[in-house]
Amino acid sequence: MSEPVSPQNAPYQVDVEEGKTYYWCSCGRSKSQPFCDGSHKETGFEPTAFTAEKTESVYLCGCKKTANAPFCDGTHNK
Repeated sequence: MSEPVSPQNAPYQVDVEEGKTYYWCSCGRSKSQPFCDGSHKETGFEPTAFTAEKTESVYLCGCKKTANAPFCDGTHNK
């Protein structure tokens, strides 16, 4: 698998908690989008870990083509 699956062409708005680590799905196969559920096994993809700097709403990439993983950079609009 060389290209990720794009579960949606829009970002996922999620609430994150300061200091908590999250694992963003980079393969697009997770049933728990936008977070990893282990579905990437044997695909060559790995989840992207990030720790929230503050408690807030963030926009995580849904098309899986962002250059700023795990955050949406608007690539889905192109």
